[in-house]
Amino acid sequence: MPIAKLSYSKSNKDPLLMIIISIVIASVLMVYPLAYELSGWRPSVMLMVMLFWILYQPVWCGIWFAFGMGIFVDLLLDAPLGLNALSFVLICFATRYFIRERRILTFGNSWVIASIAILVHITFLWICQTLAGTHFLIARHWQPLITGVLTWPILYYCLHRWRI
Repeated sequence: MPIAKLSYSKSNKDPLLMIIISIVIASVLMVYPLAYELSGWRPSVMLMVMLFWILYQPVWCGIWFAFGMGIFVDLLLDAPLGLNALSFVLICFATRYFIRERRILTFGNSWVIASIAILVHITFLWICQTLAGTHFLIARHWQPLITGVLTWPILYYCLHRWRI
C-alpha cells in the first residue's frame, strides 16, 4: 500500500499556481497595446489557455472554469457581458463531450481541437454580433484564427509540464 501512495505523489502535480500564472500572462497579452496594424493579428490567448487546461487538467478545470474565464475576458475587452462566457462554455462542453473516450491526447490531436475551437469561437462572435446589429468586419476577425493556430505549439510547449 505505501508503494502506491508514493507513486501517486510523484505523478500528481499540483497545477494551481501554474493555472493562475498562465491566466495572468494571457490577460496581459490580451490587453497589451499594439500598433493598429498588428492588433488585428492578436490571437485569442485566453481561449487557448482555457482550452489547454480543459484538455490537460480536466479534474481542475471544467465548465465553471470556462465560464469564469469568459466573464473575465468580457470584462477585459469591454465586450457585452456573457458573450465570451457563453462561447467558452459551449466550446468547453463540446470539447469535453467529444474527447471523453480518449485516454491519450497527442499534440497533433490537441492542435486540431484548438484550431476548431478558435474557428468556432470566431464564428460564434460573428453570428452574435451580426444578430445584435454590430458592425463586424469579417476580414479583420479571421486573422486571429491564423495566429492562434500558429501559436498553439508555443503555448503547448510552455505549459506541457503540467499535463496529467
